Amino acid sequence: MALFRALFLALLAGAQAELPGCKIRITSKALELVKQEGLRFLEQELETITIPDLRGREGYFYYNISEVTVTELQLTSSELHFQPEQELMLQITNSSLGLRFRRQLLYWFFYDGGYINASAEGVSIRTALQLSRDPNGRIKVSNVSCQASVSRMHAAFGGTFKKVYQFLSTFITSGMRFLLNQQICPVLYHAGTVLLNSLLDTVPVRSSVDELVGIDYSLLKDPAASDSNLDMEFRGAFFPLAESNWSLPNRAVEPQLREEERMVYVAFSEFFFDSAMESYFRVGALKLSLVGNKVPHDLDMLLRATYFGSIVLLSPAVIDSPLKLELRVLAPPRCTIKPSGSTVSVTASVTIALVPPDQPEVQLSSMTMDTRLSAKVALRGKALRIQLDLRRFRIYSNQSALESLALIPLQAPLKTMLQIGVMPMLNERMWRGVQIPLPEGINFVREVVTNHAGFLTIGADLHFAKGLREVIEKNRPAATRDTWASSALKVDLPFCIKGLGRGTESGRSGLVSVVISMAAYSGSGRTW
Repeated sequence: MALFRALFLALLAGAQAELPGCKIRITSKALELVKQEGLRFLEQELETITIPDLRGREGYFYYNISEVTVTELQLTSSELHFQPEQELMLQITNSSLGLRFRRQLLYWFFYDGGYINASAEGVSIRTALQLSRDPNGRIKVSNVSCQASVSRMHAAFGGTFKKVYQFLSTFITSGMRFLLNQQICPVLYHAGTVLLNSLLDTVPVRSSVDELVGIDYSLLKDPAASDSNLDMEFRGAFFPLAESNWSLPNRAVEPQLREEERMVYVAFSEFFFDSAMESYFRVGALKLSLVGNKVPHDLDMLLRATYFGSIVLLSPAVIDSPLKLELRVLAPPRCTIKPSGSTVSVTASVTIALVPPDQPEVQLSSMTMDTRLSAKVALRGKALRIQLDLRRFRIYSNQSALESLALIPLQAPLKTMLQIGVMPMLNERMWRGVQIPLPEGINFVREVVTNHAGFLTIGADLHFAKGLREVIEKNRPAATRDTWASSALKVDLPFCIKGLGRGTESGRSGLVSVVISMAAYSGSGRTW
């Protein structure tokens, strides 16, 4: 009994789960490009590392190491890959940092100062980004795990007290190495949870397409990572801006993504396009009225000749009135996607009337028009564009079969009017496109569209139209990274240096004195 209940609940949950109208897959082939741009950004972030001043004494020698800056960063070996549960994993090994700092040494009344170049070698970083869906349906970096280590440091001491500095180098470089270890992960954590999230904030979630209709790209669930790709499912639904809570039930075929040859794949179901057409239908945008000189001259003459019998029975004041041709879609158009191509079916009414000035219009005829449009989908940059072409056209009367036969001469002129007058206006609007959910500065190139039964897929490669740093700086939060880092990083200097002591007993004793002096000077804020 319990088994049947569990099965029933599982089926009920599956029935209630919302199907995506849009899916995006990022494959491992995109990671090399992402890694190149990401490492440039990471290098710039790590070069902003600041290390606290080191002050201390050893016997009669007092020293002060200050103005520590990162001069260069060499990321020798790196790997970026997908990992289930962790989403995105970055590993950097055998890298190095170039440092420059100011030295000051006082021995009795003798003073020595200058700048020293140092290097941190064997830098290893292992960090993982976990992606999730926030309450607003936006993709976010929800967690950053990090492990970082510097295996060794070397400082090129010189000057009057070169031998003394070499003696003290064990204390100084050990303290700097620990502080450097403690600075790397906070920088990466801030880069992931703050700076990268500011980049992800540029991905549209609910935005307006024009003054009438908006689009909803909310994530339906957390992104799913496998060893070779990252899959994301979006609602992919249009809605009238005046009815922001309205939604069309999604009963279309769920789009499937199986390819992995290109950097990225996007899939759209029939629901994606149906929701757009239904939204425009609800706001009353799918109608066209041509009056007077807006009606092509040849068509005007043909319509007057066709309905001459009705026109001559009217009063003389109405006979020469301007002609009106009105097209109004009767039901939301529907999209059909097949491997052979995509089509849009439209049923509309065609009303022909005379419009005398300051008088009610006089209807001459009302007919129904069935059309089928072929739809060619393209992706340019990050805009999804559609070009429509009139393939099938048929008009018939709502009143009698005999009148339908009389309308046959109007088929060709009306079709020509649609092709010349209506389709260019429609395609101009359609070619503006709808943005797909991509961050600012990233575009698609070399797109290939493939039709399937009930959905279509677009395979493409990625291109950074803007640098990652440029986009992040533009959208950087008001709080600066330095303010955050200084408040987030708290280093227990006595504990860290105590663990670094090695060798003789005098060496360990010296380390303890360094710790006490460093803590005292750092706490008092004194300089000398």
